[in-house]
Amino acid sequence: MTLPQRGRALHKPHFGLRLRWQIGLQWRQLLMLPSVCQVCHAWPSQPLCVSCIERFAQPTLRCPTCALTSHQPSCRNCDQHPSPLDACVAAVSYTFPWSDCIARLKFQADPSVARALAHVMRHAPWVEPALDEANLVVPMPLSATRLRERGFNQALELARQLAPHKTHAHTLLRSGDRAHQVGASREDRLDHVRGAFWIAPERVPAVYGQRVVLVDDVMTTGASLYEAARALRAAGAAHITGLVLARTEAKSNA
Repeated sequence: MTLPQRGRALHKPHFGLRLRWQIGLQWRQLLMLPSVCQVCHAWPSQPLCVSCIERFAQPTLRCPTCALTSHQPSCRNCDQHPSPLDACVAAVSYTFPWSDCIARLKFQADPSVARALAHVMRHAPWVEPALDEANLVVPMPLSATRLRERGFNQALELARQLAPHKTHAHTLLRSGDRAHQVGASREDRLDHVRGAFWIAPERVPAVYGQRVVLVDDVMTTGASLYEAARALRAAGAAHITGLVLARTEAKSNA
């Protein structure tokens, strides 16, 4: 199997690795202290209190391959855009309060909520079996520029909380500096991510024939997750489950 050869710039350590270590140390210190619930602001509490999780993270019926809320035997989205994933699981919909929590994690450099968000993911239906059966857990990567901007990869933080001994940060790589996709159409998102992902050549044997869980924080149209899944499939992954914290619902499902 011949894979496209790409530059190795993403493999080189940079200050982001040291920053992630420092963030991790601060995070562990914060978790030892009482906190304010990010949703209801109760004190003392955890970053997400039990009452808010019970109120806002109730399980709902979803399509098993694209994770959109669905109460029908067939999924219109999958009929129109067949999924390269064997399974897809979302813990919640991308609505209040989860959109705010994810924004704090992603854009305000606040990883203190990552453990709580991973807890929500772990207790969603079908997540525990997927993690137990997986040989490898792969976070969606950021480009080098985006990683420098944020200082950490939120998908990696979630994956490490979910399955620390199965998570590998440098299996799936991402090329280039792509435009921000917030507000982009499905067609634009597809253009942005086409050919953006590949498997590190030295990691191909670890992917071939294995069951892989692909982790991300948000699934909007599925363009990025699907393109990453195609790269894993090209490297020989036997089964791929997409696992996301939040799924943006189709307008017809809203």
